Amino acid sequence: MKSDITIIGAGILGTSLAYFLSQATDSSVLVLEQAPEAAYHTSRRNTGKVHAPFLYDPERKRLFARAASLGFDMWEAFAKGKGLPFKRDGVLEVALDENGTKRLEKYMAWGERNGLQKDELKLLDGSEVSRLEPEVRCQNAILCTKDGSVDYGKFTQSLMEDAKTHGAQFLLNTKAEEIDSTKGTVTISAGQQTVETGLVINAAGGMAIDIAHSMGVARDLADIHFRGEYWQADDEYRNLTKVSVYSVPKNPEYPFLDPHWIVRHDGRCEVGPNAVPVFSPYGYTFAENAKEFPSKIIEMLTSGAARMLFDPQFISLAAGEFLSSVSKTVMINRVREFLPNLDPAKFHTRGTAGVRSSVISSGGKFVPDALIKEGKNSVHILNYNSPGATGALPFALHVIDQLREKGLVRLARTQCGPWDISRILELLA
Repeated sequence: MKSDITIIGAGILGTSLAYFLSQATDSSVLVLEQAPEAAYHTSRRNTGKVHAPFLYDPERKRLFARAASLGFDMWEAFAKGKGLPFKRDGVLEVALDENGTKRLEKYMAWGERNGLQKDELKLLDGSEVSRLEPEVRCQNAILCTKDGSVDYGKFTQSLMEDAKTHGAQFLLNTKAEEIDSTKGTVTISAGQQTVETGLVINAAGGMAIDIAHSMGVARDLADIHFRGEYWQADDEYRNLTKVSVYSVPKNPEYPFLDPHWIVRHDGRCEVGPNAVPVFSPYGYTFAENAKEFPSKIIEMLTSGAARMLFDPQFISLAAGEFLSSVSKTVMINRVREFLPNLDPAKFHTRGTAGVRSSVISSGGKFVPDALIKEGKNSVHILNYNSPGATGALPFALHVIDQLREKGLVRLARTQCGPWDISRILELLA
Protein backbone atom coordinates (compact mmCIF):
# COMPACT_ATOMS: atom_id res chain seq x y z
CA MET A 1 0.00 0.00 0.00
CA LYS A 2 1.06 3.56 -0.64
CA SER A 3 -0.05 6.78 1.03
CA ASP A 4 1.14 10.34 1.26
CA ILE A 5 0.48 10.49 5.02
CA THR A 6 0.22 7.57 7.41
CA ILE A 7 -1.12 8.17 10.91
CA ILE A 8 -0.29 5.60 13.57
CA GLY A 9 -3.13 5.44 16.08
CA ALA A 10 -6.90 5.79 15.66
CA GLY A 11 -7.53 7.32 19.04
CA ILE A 12 -9.40 10.58 19.21
CA LEU A 13 -6.33 12.61 18.19
CA GLY A 14 -5.22 10.37 15.32
CA THR A 15 -8.78 10.23 14.00
CA SER A 16 -9.14 14.02 14.32
CA LEU A 17 -5.97 14.40 12.26
CA ALA A 18 -7.38 12.08 9.58
CA TYR A 19 -10.69 13.98 9.65
CA PHE A 20 -9.04 17.32 8.86
CA LEU A 21 -6.27 16.08 6.55
CA SER A 22 -8.73 14.15 4.39
CA GLN A 23 -10.83 17.31 3.86
CA ALA A 24 -8.28 20.14 3.89
CA THR A 25 -5.58 18.55 1.72
CA ASP A 26 -5.34 16.51 -1.46
CA SER A 27 -3.01 14.04 0.22
CA SER A 28 -3.92 10.37 0.52
CA VAL A 29 -4.35 9.51 4.21
CA LEU A 30 -3.99 6.09 5.83
CA VAL A 31 -4.55 5.31 9.52
CA LEU A 32 -3.05 2.21 11.17
CA GLU A 33 -4.67 1.00 14.39
CA GLN A 34 -3.69 -2.21 16.16
CA ALA A 35 -6.98 -2.44 18.09
CA PRO A 36 -10.23 -3.74 16.55
CA GLU A 37 -11.97 -0.34 16.83
CA ALA A 38 -11.12 3.34 16.78
CA ALA A 39 -10.86 4.93 20.25
CA TYR A 40 -10.48 1.46 21.76
CA HIS A 41 -8.28 2.50 24.67
CA THR A 42 -7.81 5.83 26.49
CA SER A 43 -10.01 7.83 24.11
CA ARG A 44 -13.14 6.07 25.37
CA ARG A 45 -11.88 4.89 28.77
CA ASN A 46 -12.07 8.28 30.45
CA THR A 47 -14.48 10.46 32.40
CA GLY A 48 -16.25 11.63 29.25
CA LYS A 49 -15.84 15.27 30.22
CA VAL A 50 -15.37 18.29 27.98
CA HIS A 51 -13.15 20.08 30.45
CA ALA A 52 -13.22 23.78 31.19
CA PRO A 53 -9.69 25.26 30.90
CA PHE A 54 -9.45 26.86 34.34
CA LEU A 55 -7.32 23.95 35.60
CA TYR A 56 -4.46 24.55 33.18
CA ASP A 57 -1.56 26.90 33.68
CA PRO A 58 -1.58 29.21 30.62
CA GLU A 59 2.23 29.23 30.63
CA ARG A 60 3.33 25.68 31.53
CA LYS A 61 0.36 24.02 29.78
CA ARG A 62 -0.29 26.56 27.08
CA LEU A 63 -1.08 24.10 24.30
CA PHE A 64 -3.44 22.07 26.46
CA ALA A 65 -5.14 25.22 27.78
CA ARG A 66 -5.72 26.85 24.39
CA ALA A 67 -6.91 23.60 22.82
CA ALA A 68 -9.31 22.92 25.70
CA SER A 69 -10.66 26.45 25.49
CA LEU A 70 -11.56 26.04 21.80
CA GLY A 71 -12.47 22.36 22.08
CA PHE A 72 -15.66 22.92 24.05
CA ASP A 73 -17.36 24.98 21.33
CA MET A 74 -16.04 22.75 18.55
CA TRP A 75 -17.34 19.55 20.15
CA GLU A 76 -20.67 21.19 20.93
CA ALA A 77 -21.06 22.19 17.26
CA PHE A 78 -19.97 18.73 16.09
CA ALA A 79 -22.39 16.97 18.41
CA LYS A 80 -25.26 19.18 17.29
CA GLY A 81 -24.54 18.51 13.63
CA LYS A 82 -24.30 14.75 14.15
CA GLY A 83 -27.12 14.33 16.66
CA LEU A 84 -24.73 13.05 19.34
CA PRO A 85 -25.28 13.56 23.09
CA PHE A 86 -23.69 16.71 24.51
CA LYS A 87 -24.80 17.57 28.04
CA ARG A 88 -23.69 21.02 29.17
CA ASP A 89 -23.92 20.36 32.90
CA GLY A 90 -21.08 22.25 34.60
CA VAL A 91 -18.61 21.20 37.28
CA LEU A 92 -17.66 22.03 40.87
CA GLU A 93 -14.01 22.16 41.88
CA VAL A 94 -13.99 22.05 45.68
CA ALA A 95 -11.37 23.08 48.24
CA LEU A 96 -11.40 21.44 51.64
CA ASP A 97 -8.87 23.70 53.38
CA GLU A 98 -7.04 27.02 53.13
CA ASN A 99 -4.36 25.68 50.79
CA GLY A 100 -7.03 24.40 48.46
CA THR A 101 -8.81 27.75 48.50
CA LYS A 102 -5.58 29.51 47.48
CA ARG A 103 -5.36 27.07 44.60
CA LEU A 104 -8.91 27.95 43.55
CA GLU A 105 -7.97 31.63 43.45
CA LYS A 106 -5.15 30.74 41.09
CA TYR A 107 -7.57 28.70 38.96
CA MET A 108 -9.88 31.70 38.67
CA ALA A 109 -7.05 33.76 37.20
CA TRP A 110 -6.04 30.94 34.87
CA GLY A 111 -9.61 30.49 33.68
CA GLU A 112 -9.93 34.13 32.67
CA ARG A 113 -6.55 34.05 30.88
CA ASN A 114 -7.62 30.89 29.06
CA GLY A 115 -10.76 32.52 27.67
CA LEU A 116 -13.54 31.76 30.14
CA GLN A 117 -16.06 34.57 30.63
CA LYS A 118 -16.80 35.93 34.11
CA ASP A 119 -20.35 34.60 34.06
CA GLU A 120 -18.98 31.10 33.30
CA LEU A 121 -16.72 30.92 36.35
CA LYS A 122 -17.73 31.75 39.93
CA LEU A 123 -15.93 31.39 43.26
CA LEU A 124 -18.38 30.23 45.95
CA ASP A 125 -18.11 29.87 49.71
CA GLY A 126 -19.23 26.74 51.53
CA SER A 127 -22.75 27.98 52.28
CA GLU A 128 -23.32 28.95 48.64
CA VAL A 129 -22.17 25.50 47.59
CA SER A 130 -24.60 23.88 50.06
CA ARG A 131 -27.51 25.79 48.59
CA LEU A 132 -26.52 24.71 45.10
CA GLU A 133 -25.57 21.10 45.97
CA PRO A 134 -26.89 20.16 49.45
CA GLU A 135 -24.81 16.95 49.64
CA VAL A 136 -21.46 18.67 49.06
CA ARG A 137 -19.28 19.84 51.98
CA CYS A 138 -16.30 22.13 51.37
CA GLN A 139 -14.66 25.39 52.39
CA ASN A 140 -14.91 27.00 48.93
CA ALA A 141 -15.51 25.91 45.37
CA ILE A 142 -15.37 27.06 41.77
CA LEU A 143 -18.56 26.58 39.78
CA CYS A 144 -17.84 26.47 36.06
CA THR A 145 -20.90 26.33 33.83
CA LYS A 146 -18.88 25.75 30.63
CA ASP A 147 -18.19 22.06 31.20
CA GLY A 148 -19.87 19.15 29.45
CA SER A 149 -20.42 15.39 29.43
CA VAL A 150 -20.17 13.31 26.25
CA ASP A 151 -19.28 9.90 24.83
CA TYR A 152 -15.87 10.33 23.21
CA GLY A 153 -15.99 6.82 21.76
CA LYS A 154 -19.03 7.77 19.67
CA PHE A 155 -17.45 11.10 18.75
CA THR A 156 -14.35 9.30 17.43
CA GLN A 157 -16.39 6.77 15.47
CA SER A 158 -18.30 9.62 13.81
CA LEU A 159 -15.07 11.44 12.94
CA MET A 160 -13.73 8.23 11.40
CA GLU A 161 -16.80 7.76 9.21
CA ASP A 162 -16.51 11.35 7.97
CA ALA A 163 -12.79 10.90 7.26
CA LYS A 164 -13.52 7.72 5.29
CA THR A 165 -16.18 9.57 3.29
CA HIS A 166 -13.44 12.02 2.24
CA GLY A 167 -11.05 9.26 1.20
CA ALA A 168 -9.08 8.36 4.33
CA GLN A 169 -8.40 4.67 4.81
CA PHE A 170 -8.42 2.98 8.21
CA LEU A 171 -6.72 -0.36 8.75
CA LEU A 172 -7.88 -1.75 12.09
CA ASN A 173 -6.32 -4.79 13.77
CA THR A 174 -3.11 -3.66 12.08
CA LYS A 175 -0.01 -2.94 14.15
CA ALA A 176 2.94 -0.92 12.86
CA GLU A 177 5.64 -3.46 13.72
CA GLU A 178 8.77 -2.29 11.88
CA ILE A 179 9.35 1.21 10.54
CA ASP A 180 12.25 2.01 8.18
CA SER A 181 12.84 5.72 7.57
CA THR A 182 16.38 5.45 6.22
CA LYS A 183 15.33 5.96 2.59
CA GLY A 184 13.44 8.72 0.81
CA THR A 185 10.11 7.31 1.89
CA VAL A 186 9.11 5.43 5.03
CA THR A 187 8.35 1.72 4.88
CA ILE A 188 6.10 0.24 7.55
CA SER A 189 5.63 -3.48 8.08
CA ALA A 190 2.15 -3.89 9.48
CA GLY A 191 0.89 -7.45 9.76
CA GLN A 192 0.23 -8.73 6.25
CA GLN A 193 0.63 -5.24 4.82
CA THR A 194 3.68 -3.27 3.76
CA VAL A 195 3.03 0.45 3.63
CA GLU A 196 5.14 3.01 1.78
CA THR A 197 4.46 6.57 2.89
CA GLY A 198 5.92 10.03 2.56
CA LEU A 199 5.15 11.12 6.11
CA VAL A 200 4.41 9.32 9.38
CA ILE A 201 2.38 11.05 12.10
CA ASN A 202 2.83 9.18 15.35
CA ALA A 203 -0.36 9.67 17.38
CA ALA A 204 -0.14 6.31 19.14
CA GLY A 205 -0.89 7.50 22.69
CA GLY A 206 0.65 5.10 25.18
CA MET A 207 2.86 3.60 22.46
CA ALA A 208 4.02 6.95 21.06
CA ILE A 209 7.32 7.05 22.97
CA ASP A 210 8.19 3.49 21.88
CA ILE A 211 7.47 4.30 18.24
CA ALA A 212 9.49 7.53 18.46
CA HIS A 213 12.42 5.63 19.98
CA SER A 214 12.26 3.03 17.19
CA MET A 215 12.65 5.87 14.68
CA GLY A 216 15.54 7.49 16.57
CA VAL A 217 13.49 10.33 18.05
CA ALA A 218 13.18 11.59 21.66
CA ARG A 219 15.52 8.96 23.08
CA ASP A 220 16.23 11.26 26.03
CA LEU A 221 12.61 10.86 27.16
CA ALA A 222 10.82 7.99 28.87
CA ASP A 223 7.28 7.43 30.08
CA ILE A 224 5.39 5.98 33.02
CA HIS A 225 1.94 4.45 32.60
CA PHE A 226 -0.91 5.02 35.06
CA ARG A 227 -4.12 3.01 35.19
CA GLY A 228 -7.19 5.03 36.15
CA GLU A 229 -9.92 2.96 37.80
CA TYR A 230 -13.58 3.70 38.57
CA TRP A 231 -16.41 2.40 40.74
CA GLN A 232 -20.00 2.73 39.54
CA ALA A 233 -22.56 4.00 42.05
CA ASP A 234 -25.90 2.25 42.50
CA ASP A 235 -28.90 3.86 40.80
CA GLU A 236 -30.12 5.45 44.03
CA TYR A 237 -27.24 7.94 43.71
CA ARG A 238 -28.22 9.12 40.22
CA ASN A 239 -29.63 12.41 41.52
CA LEU A 240 -27.21 12.94 44.40
CA THR A 241 -25.75 15.98 42.64
CA LYS A 242 -26.60 17.90 39.48
CA VAL A 243 -22.97 18.34 38.46
CA SER A 244 -19.70 16.45 38.66
CA VAL A 245 -17.55 17.35 41.68
CA TYR A 246 -13.74 17.43 41.60
CA SER A 247 -11.43 18.26 44.47
CA VAL A 248 -8.30 20.39 44.27
CA PRO A 249 -5.36 17.97 43.79
CA LYS A 250 -3.16 17.74 46.85
CA ASN A 251 -0.01 17.14 44.76
CA PRO A 252 -0.49 18.97 41.43
CA GLU A 253 3.14 18.40 40.38
CA TYR A 254 2.43 14.66 40.12
CA PRO A 255 -0.12 12.97 37.82
CA PHE A 256 -1.94 11.41 40.80
CA LEU A 257 -5.57 12.47 40.63
CA ASP A 258 -7.70 12.67 43.73
CA PRO A 259 -10.80 10.71 42.62
CA HIS A 260 -13.80 12.68 41.47
CA TRP A 261 -17.57 12.32 41.66
CA ILE A 262 -18.52 11.95 38.01
CA VAL A 263 -22.00 12.45 36.57
CA ARG A 264 -21.94 11.05 33.04
CA HIS A 265 -23.98 12.23 30.06
CA ASP A 266 -26.52 9.41 30.55
CA GLY A 267 -26.95 10.03 34.30
CA ARG A 268 -24.72 7.23 35.56
CA CYS A 269 -22.51 8.23 38.48
CA GLU A 270 -19.00 7.00 39.24
CA VAL A 271 -16.09 7.59 41.57
CA GLY A 272 -12.65 7.80 39.97
CA PRO A 273 -10.12 7.79 38.57
CA ASN A 274 -7.14 6.96 40.71
CA ALA A 275 -3.69 6.66 39.06
CA VAL A 276 -2.00 3.30 39.68
CA PRO A 277 1.48 2.89 38.13
CA VAL A 278 1.51 -0.02 35.67
CA PHE A 279 4.05 -1.43 33.22
CA SER A 280 2.15 -1.33 29.94
CA PRO A 281 -0.07 1.15 28.09
CA TYR A 282 -2.56 -1.72 28.04
CA GLY A 283 -1.92 -2.71 31.65
CA TYR A 284 -5.51 -3.51 32.59
CA THR A 285 -4.63 -7.00 33.84
CA PHE A 286 -1.98 -8.63 36.01
CA ALA A 287 -0.87 -10.85 33.11
CA GLU A 288 -0.22 -7.90 30.79
CA ASN A 289 1.77 -6.04 33.44
CA ALA A 290 3.80 -9.11 34.35
CA LYS A 291 4.68 -9.62 30.67
CA GLU A 292 5.94 -6.06 30.24
CA PHE A 293 7.52 -5.67 33.70
CA PRO A 294 11.14 -6.71 32.86
CA SER A 295 11.57 -4.51 29.78
CA LYS A 296 9.80 -1.53 31.35
CA ILE A 297 11.90 -1.62 34.51
CA ILE A 298 15.11 -1.76 32.45
CA GLU A 299 13.92 1.18 30.36
CA MET A 300 13.06 3.23 33.44
CA LEU A 301 16.31 2.44 35.26
CA THR A 302 18.35 3.60 32.26
CA SER A 303 16.47 6.89 31.78
CA GLY A 304 15.40 9.96 33.71
CA ALA A 305 12.52 7.92 35.12
CA ALA A 306 15.03 6.27 37.47
CA ARG A 307 15.01 9.39 39.63
CA MET A 308 11.24 9.10 39.92
CA LEU A 309 11.49 5.48 41.04
CA PHE A 310 13.61 6.51 44.02
CA ASP A 311 11.74 9.70 44.88
CA PRO A 312 10.27 9.10 48.38
CA GLN A 313 7.21 11.28 47.73
CA PHE A 314 6.46 9.51 44.45
CA ILE A 315 6.80 6.12 46.16
CA SER A 316 4.48 7.20 48.97
CA LEU A 317 1.84 8.54 46.57
CA ALA A 318 2.09 5.46 44.36
CA ALA A 319 1.54 3.24 47.40
CA GLY A 320 -1.61 5.18 48.24
CA GLU A 321 -2.89 4.74 44.70
CA PHE A 322 -2.23 1.01 44.87
CA LEU A 323 -4.18 0.84 48.13
CA SER A 324 -7.13 2.59 46.48
CA SER A 325 -6.95 -0.03 43.73
CA VAL A 326 -7.25 -3.03 46.03
CA SER A 327 -9.69 -1.44 48.49
CA LYS A 328 -13.02 -0.06 47.29
CA THR A 329 -13.57 1.55 50.69
CA VAL A 330 -10.29 3.47 50.48
CA MET A 331 -11.27 4.75 47.02
CA ILE A 332 -14.78 5.84 48.04
CA ASN A 333 -13.59 7.39 51.29
CA ARG A 334 -11.43 9.83 49.35
CA VAL A 335 -14.59 11.23 47.78
CA ARG A 336 -16.46 11.13 51.08
CA GLU A 337 -14.23 14.03 52.15
CA PHE A 338 -16.62 16.27 50.20
CA LEU A 339 -19.63 13.92 49.76
CA PRO A 340 -19.87 12.51 53.30
CA ASN A 341 -23.13 10.61 52.80
CA LEU A 342 -21.69 8.19 50.24
CA ASP A 343 -21.77 4.56 51.38
CA PRO A 344 -19.07 2.27 49.92
CA ALA A 345 -21.55 -0.60 50.17
CA LYS A 346 -23.62 1.10 47.44
CA PHE A 347 -20.87 0.55 44.87
CA HIS A 348 -21.00 -2.97 43.43
CA THR A 349 -19.53 -2.69 39.95
CA ARG A 350 -16.16 -1.53 38.72
CA GLY A 351 -16.19 0.96 35.88
CA THR A 352 -14.03 0.70 32.77
CA ALA A 353 -10.37 1.35 33.58
CA GLY A 354 -8.11 3.32 31.25
CA VAL A 355 -4.36 3.87 31.04
CA ARG A 356 -2.60 7.14 30.31
CA SER A 357 1.12 7.67 29.86
CA SER A 358 3.11 10.58 31.26
CA VAL A 359 6.46 11.56 29.75
CA ILE A 360 9.52 11.92 32.00
CA SER A 361 12.37 14.25 31.05
CA SER A 362 16.02 13.26 31.21
CA GLY A 363 16.16 15.22 34.47
CA GLY A 364 13.53 12.98 36.07
CA LYS A 365 10.61 15.44 35.99
CA PHE A 366 7.11 15.02 34.59
CA VAL A 367 6.76 17.00 31.36
CA PRO A 368 3.75 19.33 31.84
CA ASP A 369 2.65 19.99 28.24
CA ALA A 370 2.21 18.07 25.01
CA LEU A 371 5.35 17.61 22.91
CA ILE A 372 5.67 17.55 19.14
CA LYS A 373 8.98 16.08 17.98
CA GLU A 374 10.15 15.89 14.38
CA GLY A 375 12.17 13.06 12.85
CA LYS A 376 13.10 12.07 9.34
CA ASN A 377 9.80 12.04 7.40
CA SER A 378 7.98 11.78 10.72
CA VAL A 379 6.24 13.84 13.39
CA HIS A 380 5.68 12.43 16.88
CA ILE A 381 2.99 13.64 19.30
CA LEU A 382 4.10 12.78 22.82
CA ASN A 383 2.62 13.33 26.29
CA TYR A 384 -0.83 14.04 24.88
CA ASN A 385 -2.89 13.53 28.06
CA SER A 386 -5.88 15.10 29.78
CA PRO A 387 -7.53 17.29 28.61
CA GLY A 388 -6.52 15.53 25.41
CA ALA A 389 -10.00 14.47 24.32
CA THR A 390 -11.40 17.95 25.02
CA GLY A 391 -8.77 19.62 22.85
CA ALA A 392 -8.34 16.95 20.17
CA LEU A 393 -9.96 18.90 17.31
CA PRO A 394 -8.06 22.19 17.71
CA PHE A 395 -4.85 20.39 18.66
CA ALA A 396 -5.04 18.33 15.47
CA LEU A 397 -5.31 21.59 13.52
CA HIS A 398 -2.28 22.95 15.40
CA VAL A 399 -0.26 19.89 14.32
CA ILE A 400 -1.43 20.25 10.72
CA ASP A 401 -0.52 23.94 10.70
CA GLN A 402 2.99 23.09 11.86
CA LEU A 403 3.26 20.55 9.06
CA ARG A 404 2.11 23.23 6.61
CA GLU A 405 4.73 25.68 7.86
CA LYS A 406 7.44 23.07 7.29
CA GLY A 407 6.18 22.36 3.78
CA LEU A 408 5.13 18.81 4.64
CA VAL A 409 1.46 19.31 3.70
CA ARG A 410 -0.40 21.80 1.56
CA LEU A 411 -3.85 23.04 2.52
CA ALA A 412 -6.19 23.02 -0.46
CA ARG A 413 -9.35 23.97 1.47
CA THR A 414 -10.11 25.77 4.69
CA GLN A 415 -13.71 24.65 5.27
CA CYS A 416 -13.86 21.35 7.15
CA GLY A 417 -17.18 20.22 8.55
CA PRO A 418 -18.75 23.21 10.35
CA TRP A 419 -15.43 25.04 10.77
CA ASP A 420 -13.25 27.49 8.91
CA ILE A 421 -9.91 26.10 10.02
CA SER A 422 -8.05 29.34 9.33
CA ARG A 423 -10.27 31.03 11.93
CA ILE A 424 -9.62 28.24 14.47
CA LEU A 425 -5.87 28.60 13.93
CA GLU A 426 -6.09 32.35 14.54
CA LEU A 427 -7.82 31.71 17.87
CA LEU A 428 -5.33 28.98 18.76
CA ALA A 429 -2.27 31.16 18.17
